[in-house]
Amino acid sequence: MVFYKKLASMLLAASLVLTLAGCGGGQAAEEKKQGNEGGKQKIVVGTDAAYAPFEYVEEGTGKIVGFDAELMQAIGEAAGLEVEMKNIGWDGLIPGLKSGSVDAVISAMTITEERAREVSFSEPYFKAVQYIAIKEGAPYSKPEDLVGKKIGVQLNTTGHFAAEKIPGVNKADIRTFDTTPAALTELVNGGVEAVVADSPVVLEFIKKNPNAKVTYFDPKFPQEDNYGIAVKKENTELLNKINEGLKKVKESGKYDELYKKYFGV
Repeated sequence: MVFYKKLASMLLAASLVLTLAGCGGGQAAEEKKQGNEGGKQKIVVGTDAAYAPFEYVEEGTGKIVGFDAELMQAIGEAAGLEVEMKNIGWDGLIPGLKSGSVDAVISAMTITEERAREVSFSEPYFKAVQYIAIKEGAPYSKPEDLVGKKIGVQLNTTGHFAAEKIPGVNKADIRTFDTTPAALTELVNGGVEAVVADSPVVLEFIKKNPNAKVTYFDPKFPQEDNYGIAVKKENTELLNKINEGLKKVKESGKYDELYKKYFGV
């Protein structure tokens, strides 16, 4: 008799555990459903927010702002995506994408064959060229004038690769920095004699630092930089949504509005 009572108690306890587990699972599913209310898929988008006017941290608010940030939000709205921006160092962007800590990357990232082997890119959303920033009065007007000079670049960017291809320039004379503003600040301080970087970033630095006495010249490098939004190789569903959103943003005139806001034309 005692045996049957114990067996009954064990069966009742097991039943209660299963019932509670079932309730918990339903609640979690409901919370997830509520978190996705309105049918919007939430995505985390990585960016290196030290590249004004494309992406930077707004003083006072700590919010990530800039052309890329606003464009990504507009794309998300057009494609039914809820976008959360995440500030990550440049060299951590693609690894973060591949590990799954971010779903997409927008960070003035040039579409290159090497990068395209690791990630998938959206349709191009911006075309840029490289400028060479120098101090006012410096006797440089063409890339070959920089042979034997110290050149600053942001590590692993198009500017870095372009500087290495200047005929006669020794790689030992190229100084790498974590951000382009850091390289430009070193130019102001006299640590380097030139900086190779994307034209909008050079122009933004000159605009924001009129007393720095920095100017630039166009080296007429043969390549053009087309920026793209990156996603994991296998994430074709998200890539299609981003391309769809980008197309809508361009067709609606929102893209032109943002371009004029940040680049003045």
